[in-house]
Amino acid sequence: MSENFDVIVVGGGPGGYVAAIRASQLGMKTALIEKQHLGGICLNWGCIPTKALLRSAEVYHLAKHGDAYGITTKDVSFDFKKIIERSRGVAKQLSGGIGHLMKKNKVTVFDGHAALAGKGTLDITEGKDKGKKLSAKHIILATGARARALPGLEPDGKLVWSYKEALVPEEMPKSLLVVGSGAIGSEFASFYQTLGAKVTLVEVVDRILPVEDAEISDFVKKSFEKDGMTVLTKAMVKELQKSKNNVKAIIEVDGKKQEITADRIIMAVGITGNVENIGLEKTKAKIDRGHILTDKWCETDEKGVYAIGDVAGAPWLAHKASHEAVICIEKIAGVKDVHPLDTGNIPGCTYCRPQVASVGLTEAKAKEQGYSVKVGRFPFIGNGKAIALGEPEGLVKTVFDAKTGELLGAHMVGAEVTEMIQGYVVGRTLETTEAELMHTVFPHPTLSEMMHESVLSAYGKALHM
Repeated sequence: MSENFDVIVVGGGPGGYVAAIRASQLGMKTALIEKQHLGGICLNWGCIPTKALLRSAEVYHLAKHGDAYGITTKDVSFDFKKIIERSRGVAKQLSGGIGHLMKKNKVTVFDGHAALAGKGTLDITEGKDKGKKLSAKHIILATGARARALPGLEPDGKLVWSYKEALVPEEMPKSLLVVGSGAIGSEFASFYQTLGAKVTLVEVVDRILPVEDAEISDFVKKSFEKDGMTVLTKAMVKELQKSKNNVKAIIEVDGKKQEITADRIIMAVGITGNVENIGLEKTKAKIDRGHILTDKWCETDEKGVYAIGDVAGAPWLAHKASHEAVICIEKIAGVKDVHPLDTGNIPGCTYCRPQVASVGLTEAKAKEQGYSVKVGRFPFIGNGKAIALGEPEGLVKTVFDAKTGELLGAHMVGAEVTEMIQGYVVGRTLETTEAELMHTVFPHPTLSEMMHESVLSAYGKALHM
């Protein structure tokens, strides 16, 4: 006998648990199956614990530079074990909070690994609820993704780390090689560099943070190098030679080979969806390069089976997964005025030092798509609040359609830009033009004033530059 539900969600990450909550809110009998941690990778091994680590590094950095603020600090040091413990404690607190939300919303939670077993049915094949059979008219796959491994460069958990080992190291490495300069790689490189490790960051393409605007990428590279980090672009790790306590990496840079020896290596070369062993072969659902293909309402080619979040492809962001969850459930429930997800309005944030945030098209992409553009820029050094904070290095850049005034993209680097970007996201969602942004009153003194000035700059009207 199987237990029957209206909706079953497989995976309890930021896509899955939000889908379960929204389904229950709309009156559907809902189950959630999670095999490890409620909150998924994001809360337990990704977004949240990394931010806790980066916050500790930021506090340490500020303490070391207390003199600049008139604060006397002596012999500033850190307890690496406590930094890691704090990060894990934050993750544990939030994961427990998801459990509370499930109870509050009357979602039935099952512990185990689930696989599709036929039309509208699932078998739990592992975990505490192994052997149970569940059925539902609507099954949502939110199984997430895992770190991609390159042949010959696979993490071993000791000398070569994935993001998981990088979050819970037993001791602070003195030297570190980070392979891959996307958000994950750049954040770990920044964290360990701030705490004193000798860090080398390697990227195969011609610039770090390659999805960001080229001007922003270049700014971050120079900032990293100013802090003592070695940054290698157009570089490929060809071989790893392991010894007892370190690893020698053979790296090809612009056709020339060089050797770098480091205590540890972090592999951060992308992710691939968890599509294996979930019964997809018994359905009409299609997989492309490790991700499940869906329509604009998150439904696969198998009617009644949906996929959301990382397993459904880029952008691999928690907030994208949560938004897809709501769209998927509301479409199932027949809610009026449901809109497909516009990925062009999804912000991206990287929490290295300096922070990076963006939404929409880069300047280069806008030109590639045939737009005639107006570009505005405003530096942090021209902002009173930035100077008062002791954070005068940064840039706000805006890209507009010269013909219509549409805000095509916004790109920022500097202190707290991950908090500011939402202003431009709202603007794009509301289809704002430069006129509305110019007429908006920004509070003083705030960092957000630079957002206004960047818009003015695009049209030759900047006041403080």
